[in-house]
Amino acid sequence: MDRRELRRADPHAGPVLGESRAQVLSALQGRAAATSVTEVAQQVGLHPNTARFHLDGLVRQGLAARETEQRDAPGRPRTLYRASAESPRGGRRSYRLLAEILTSYLATRTPQASTAAQAAGSAWGRFLTDRPAPFRQVDTASAIRQLTQLLDDVGFAPEATTAGGEQRILLHHCPFREVAEEHPEVACAVHLGLMRGVLSELNAPVEAAALDAFVEPDLCVTRLTDRLPDDR
Repeated sequence: MDRRELRRADPHAGPVLGESRAQVLSALQGRAAATSVTEVAQQVGLHPNTARFHLDGLVRQGLAARETEQRDAPGRPRTLYRASAESPRGGRRSYRLLAEILTSYLATRTPQASTAAQAAGSAWGRFLTDRPAPFRQVDTASAIRQLTQLLDDVGFAPEATTAGGEQRILLHHCPFREVAEEHPEVACAVHLGLMRGVLSELNAPVEAAALDAFVEPDLCVTRLTDRLPDDR
């Protein structure tokens, strides 16, 4: 990222929200009282872990507050969230700068940066995915549908297609484009790992074989292949 671009950034601009995060914030703003992850997830139609991911992101952006439920009944108190009444202090929070710092550090200081980044993405992919019940077989169509839904929630604008007998997922938008253009060996590895983690957690019959980054200015392509029986 060009340092001059950072200096030109409007210091009074608010945080940029993706569609799913904006919906989560809207759900909080529509409630008079603090609410739980489960309630937000049900209202917005997201997986609870994905809803928690966005809620915690809103807290970091200063747009929501986290609190512990006050209760007299037995059991562990829930973590609740409410929309912040005031704008975040200190002006704009530059998460793009933070992403650039961490990505560039990993790229230059880690011997196998791509491997480490892919492992991190895979861990998050597993975390954000509902594991199927024991002995339940998830078919290819269902696995791809769940994967594209998660990618859409994160902001990739995915589209599942088939070309020449090969199944692909077209990513029409990269929510981390500037960082990915600067350090594709890290950012794109995280994205590939994320997809592999999702499909692995689902025990899907397909896997993400490769991610072709920026085949067009606004297009990355994930190529899927059948998973070998020994790998499942």
